[in-house]
Amino acid sequence: MPKKVDHAERRRLIADALMRVAAEQGLEAVSLRHVAAAADVSAGMVQHYFRTKDEMMTFALSVVQERSRDRAEKAVARLGEDPPPRELLRALVTALLPLDEPSRENGRVALAFLAYTAVHPQPALRAETEQMVGFIASLLGGRADDAAGLLALMEGLGLYVLGGQYTPEQALAALDSQLERLFSA
Repeated sequence: MPKKVDHAERRRLIADALMRVAAEQGLEAVSLRHVAAAADVSAGMVQHYFRTKDEMMTFALSVVQERSRDRAEKAVARLGEDPPPRELLRALVTALLPLDEPSRENGRVALAFLAYTAVHPQPALRAETEQMVGFIASLLGGRADDAAGLLALMEGLGLYVLGGQYTPEQALAALDSQLERLFSA
């Protein structure tokens, strides 16, 4: 009887390997050969699932987005039913900041992908960003500029934490300060 292959699991295995290579060596080190070695599979298997590096990168970006969404959803769910908007925003942003080692690894990969999307735009990423700004604006009484500013602050704080300019505590203090301003306005 032929062996059953879980194709989605294999694609995820390859995407995880790509993310490890990107986190440890930078996106420029990502190649079919390096990813295959990191996944402990043949280069032919990688090519079977992803014909090009761009296909592999696009899939891996979707995995990073999915993991970020999962972290955010779990953080918001812990707040229970109908949390106040400020608590909801803090939980959401805190879940997306690189405050511990697993989220820092994801953050390094996400940062590399953001650089990649500057050259290879991803329409889905733009749509997701617009959706996030809309959601944040709804919690801020429709203030879209403030929502965009909070999202930009989150990205900047993430960069500072990843680069070592801010500790996680400093990032959270800056976030709390901004939330205070937004909710006292």
